[in-house]
Amino acid sequence: MTLRTSTCALACMLALAALPVTPALAAEPIKVGLMEDISGDLAFMGLPKLHGAQLATEEINKAGGILGRPIELIHLDPQGDNARYQEFTRRLLNRDKVDVLIGGITSASREAVRPIVNRTQTPYFYTNQYEGGVCDANMISTGAVPEQQFSTLIPYMVEKYGKKVYVVAADYNFDQISAEWNRSLLKDLGGQVVGEEFIPLGVSQFAQTIQNIQKAKPDWLLMLNVGAAQDSFFEQAQAAKLNLPMGSSIKVMLGFEHKRFAPPALNQMNATANWFEEVDTPEADAFKKKWRAKFPNETYINDMGYNAYVTMFLYKNIVEAAKSTKLADMRKVIATGNACVDAPEGRICVDPKSQHVSHRMRLISVDEKHNVKVVKDYGTVQPYWLGKIGCDLTKKNDRKQYTPSDLPGKS
Repeated sequence: MTLRTSTCALACMLALAALPVTPALAAEPIKVGLMEDISGDLAFMGLPKLHGAQLATEEINKAGGILGRPIELIHLDPQGDNARYQEFTRRLLNRDKVDVLIGGITSASREAVRPIVNRTQTPYFYTNQYEGGVCDANMISTGAVPEQQFSTLIPYMVEKYGKKVYVVAADYNFDQISAEWNRSLLKDLGGQVVGEEFIPLGVSQFAQTIQNIQKAKPDWLLMLNVGAAQDSFFEQAQAAKLNLPMGSSIKVMLGFEHKRFAPPALNQMNATANWFEEVDTPEADAFKKKWRAKFPNETYINDMGYNAYVTMFLYKNIVEAAKSTKLADMRKVIATGNACVDAPEGRICVDPKSQHVSHRMRLISVDEKHNVKVVKDYGTVQPYWLGKIGCDLTKKNDRKQYTPSDLPGKS
């Protein structure tokens, strides 16, 4: 070693020793594997999900991380392709060794991921509103489910608009099971499904569907169409002067169609939601202010982005209560009923039996100018259905999805 090299080495060591050490940044990171579609047909919904996770990560890391460890967010874009979801799940679990997996938009993507995760002891957070029914100890679901949405929406629609319903839905498991929920609830209300159409994702022409609706003469439409292409229905229906009341468990708060389409395309749309950007409370306003400061060009802070943000803080609270990132330790905290987070919608908690989350539910309506108003506030609604039919993850792990026609113990 030359004198010059030795002197440099000594100076460099002294300089490094003088640098302040931030405990959170010096610790081993907690790796969060995030799979969100930010390209393809679902990109307009998926980008806010990425942004929500990024905003929460930034806030948590600035506050010292989780258990003094920083979050390392590893995002992959499956582009709405279920084969990619499976490939990326294996990569994140086996190569990146993530501590937790978060993401997926469609229920088909969730069901592609779940069997792979179930071969591990990695917790998986599914952050979307969905058709409900998954009883799986590896999965914690933070979006709204049918007993929080359909059980509030459909009785309202029948009472206000009438008993004859026409269903327009995408052709995959979310819509098939959601339509089953609709049929079950309508039967109890004396209602009638006068038509159902299950349309492949990516279809954008609805002339025949509109003619079928006009012929069936329903009192209102249940809209479960999914993706940018299928949302073309609204403009085409408006051009055909269909002008029927609509109900949905996914419109406005997820796909923000009232912002993407010119009025009055979404006139008379009614939806039940735990989050929509028009929520007007001090907590919601503070959250929106932080979001807009970081992402000023976001079209709309949708339910998916909101859920992604809140999920990161829920994960933090559970891990810190467990003093561990291990699934078994996290589930001990969930089993106490105290796995909660103070969210912009209010305090929400994970139900120990189903590992689904309570939500403050509101019924919202869109007028001809695309203004959104709250029609009804249901307060906090628990995710009670799975526990009611026999799912109890504190006692056994079913690893199964149930539906109104496929209940525990049924052959």
